[in-house]
Amino acid sequence: MVMSEHPSKVSLPQTNPGVVTVLEYLVIKFPYLNENIWRKRIAEGKVHRHDGSLITPLSPFQAHERIYYYREVDSEPCIPFAEEILFQNEHILVVHKPHFLAITPGGIYVNECLQNRLRRSTSIDTIQALHRIDRVTAGIVMFSVNPESCHLYHHLFAARKIQKTYQAIAKVDNGQELVGQEWEVRNQIVHCTPRFRMRIAEGQPNSHSVIRCLQQTTDKALFELNPITGKTHQLRLHMQSLGWPILNDKYYPQLQPLSADDYSLPLQLLAKELQFIDPITQQARHFSCEDKLVLE
Repeated sequence: MVMSEHPSKVSLPQTNPGVVTVLEYLVIKFPYLNENIWRKRIAEGKVHRHDGSLITPLSPFQAHERIYYYREVDSEPCIPFAEEILFQNEHILVVHKPHFLAITPGGIYVNECLQNRLRRSTSIDTIQALHRIDRVTAGIVMFSVNPESCHLYHHLFAARKIQKTYQAIAKVDNGQELVGQEWEVRNQIVHCTPRFRMRIAEGQPNSHSVIRCLQQTTDKALFELNPITGKTHQLRLHMQSLGWPILNDKYYPQLQPLSADDYSLPLQLLAKELQFIDPITQQARHFSCEDKLVLE
């Protein structure tokens, strides 16, 4: 059994979903975890409040209360690729994340995630991810180092004050002349079944991307993607909607059967650049990874 070195946090919602206890809420919040697992964690003192006081099976639900718990898995894969720190000061840490490495704990990944790797390598326990990219996507990720300034940088993402640039490779039809063209994609993205996948639906758009073709061979093309919004799997869906699913995507357009990662076939999506005005220094920041996707 592998247990997380650091607790995960869940904030109880303002609207009570019809429960009496914290335990009942956790069972509803995490439907894939059996109630007996939560009872076992509670009995072992692995569920607590912000002040460290332990949750019991009878602890009442209280809106906005923060609950901490420790994720556990039977075993955990080791991702054989290293991250690279590109920039660090007293407020932020900017890192190049490899393909296949999760940013924060999730699923079968507990300690083998970028956030916990960085906490171990830097001995800074306050490191906190400011945004997310998919586990199978590589590229630039920014973390907060200082809890007192974390909200300032988090606001940049929430207010869409950070310019993000990605690259992607997709298969295209021979004869299409795409280089130099630009597409502006707006649509509504919602959850579907299974819930970790998303889909495009009718209705008011809640997603927006600008996509350009940079290079092209007979059957593939390299695209530059600028997400204006940040919906889950937005770029993967927007490329699919244009008729060019990103190469090696196991979720779209069709969900592939569950299988182990094939490290020789990474998703051809790279978070290439971040640009913003630093809220503390007011300096223009521009971070870019040296890696680039290459057409073959």
